Amino acid sequence: MFDSLSQRLSATVKNLRGQARLTEENVGDALREVRLALLEADVALSVVRDFTKAVRERALGQDVLQSLTPGQALIKVVHDELVRTMGATDEGLALNVKPPAVVMVAGLQGSGKTTTVGKLARWLKERTGKKVMVVSCDVYRPAAIEQLQTVARQVGADFHPSDPSQHPVAIAEGALAQARTQFKDVLIVDTAGRLHVDADMMSEVQALHAALSPAETLFVVDSMTGQDAALSAQAFNDALPLTGVILTKVDGDARGGAALSVRHITGKPIKFIGTGEKTGALEVFHTERIASRILGMGDVLTLVEDAQRNVDKNQAERLARKLQAGKSFNFEDLRAQLEQMRSMGGVAALLDKLPGMGLPQNFKAQSGDGDVTRMIAIIDSMTRKERRAPDLIKGSRKRRIAAGSGTQIQDVNRLLKQQTQMRKMMKKFSKGGMQKMMRGMKGRLPPGMPF
Repeated sequence: MFDSLSQRLSATVKNLRGQARLTEENVGDALREVRLALLEADVALSVVRDFTKAVRERALGQDVLQSLTPGQALIKVVHDELVRTMGATDEGLALNVKPPAVVMVAGLQGSGKTTTVGKLARWLKERTGKKVMVVSCDVYRPAAIEQLQTVARQVGADFHPSDPSQHPVAIAEGALAQARTQFKDVLIVDTAGRLHVDADMMSEVQALHAALSPAETLFVVDSMTGQDAALSAQAFNDALPLTGVILTKVDGDARGGAALSVRHITGKPIKFIGTGEKTGALEVFHTERIASRILGMGDVLTLVEDAQRNVDKNQAERLARKLQAGKSFNFEDLRAQLEQMRSMGGVAALLDKLPGMGLPQNFKAQSGDGDVTRMIAIIDSMTRKERRAPDLIKGSRKRRIAAGSGTQIQDVNRLLKQQTQMRKMMKKFSKGGMQKMMRGMKGRLPPGMPF
């Protein structure tokens, strides 16, 4: 997400190198590039106008501190304005009502609404310990009810059964009554979608809202529709008292225009973003962190939180003790590390949260999760003895492993080379080499790193 916008903004800052200070001329040149970057990202024109006007006013009045270059000063102004545009405060779910708190989810057909209901149910269960029930009021789309039932089973949420012959309001009222008797904390209601906004859909969701009086009314929208996402959110906001927006499919959207347009046009906060197809691929929308990602500054806080949730601490401690005891890093260790990486969203998700630090623009594109899957397949084709003693893997063993994993011998050779490099690196770390390496990189690290 935001890749194209990040690249254009980075190029704009580079053009300010060698400038002594921010002037009307160089700010004007930079803002022309910023304007083009925002338009290419499919940000709504009204948002682009307001954004660039505010940046111009703040940049020209900006005192460039001694420690900042003009490029860094402009980045700070753009960062602050991005935060203001997307909403200066992070707004969570307001579920402090008499249980069950009703969360009503609305949106157009194909926006990923039903999958998002499942993701939200899992997030509430895992992050807040809530007892969650879900119900589908979509009596029009074939298999919509069955789809939600399947998703609910995957995330461990209770499912209230419904039938296409029932009226949506009757379904919702029945689910609410059952949620009360079963002492559920949250009831998530999946409403029917349409291919486009129409009067029938709006009147139905208005009737559901009147019957349920939900604590949260969330609009789910496909981020890949760009500024159309903001316009459809506005249409729903005119019909319903929306409390927030969930942007889906942001992992497939390199532009990110919807994130910049929705809050500005609707006045409603983005509360979550969907970052993949898996049921755990839902992130809280932290405005400061997203602004940092857009500017190529990474999102280390979210990365740390992901690691705390997904990394097996016992496994990490076992590996540390093993390396300190002088034992080698083998393929069993490498496979465990690859699985942990996948549990954190894969290579693309990790790179998206790391500061740019001079990485080539095509680096992310070349670092696909398919490579991780291929590496795991190759390791799984090895015997236990080979995984524990990689030096045994020679000619005939390489051919067998390649055939068993459906790969080429070159792929096996590449993995062997990577494992050797990691083994050497881990050996250095176990002897205190990490501190030396980080000190050597000090000039390339973001400000505030403790080395």
